[in-house]
Amino acid sequence: MNGFQLALLGVAVAAVVFTVVRLLSIQRARRELALHCIEPDELNQLLQAGKPVQLYDLRQPLDLFIDAETIPGARRIAPHEILTDPTLIPADQDSVVYCTCPGEETSRKIVERALSMGFRHIRLLRGGLAAWKAAGYPVEPYKGNISLEPANFAR
Repeated sequence: MNGFQLALLGVAVAAVVFTVVRLLSIQRARRELALHCIEPDELNQLLQAGKPVQLYDLRQPLDLFIDAETIPGARRIAPHEILTDPTLIPADQDSVVYCTCPGEETSRKIVERALSMGFRHIRLLRGGLAAWKAAGYPVEPYKGNISLEPANFAR
């Protein structure tokens, strides 16, 4: 083998190693996240038993405007607010977050951020609000304001 072929082989090996390490990292993150998911049935059982669980509706304003129902007792917090200040969710209380994003994207980001900060009592509702409603569990009309205006940020 000449020098060019050796260099090319080295690059190929490095690419394979990088890919394997990345895939293992993704699998580990998915396993970690799976430990912090809750099914609608399990959440309903906790709520029916009177267990103290904080619920957070993380939907974007447009999603809330389209479907203005929420799980009873849920507090609506805009996702950007939690990403800016994760302490809006208490680290020492059982909390469940939900959204209506495909693949629970918003909830997943919030849970991953909270876990990276040492939160251990936060879970995401698998399937979000749609799964909750599909299971026939109660919802109530959202009573807060829905603004489609961009958020005002301090300058």
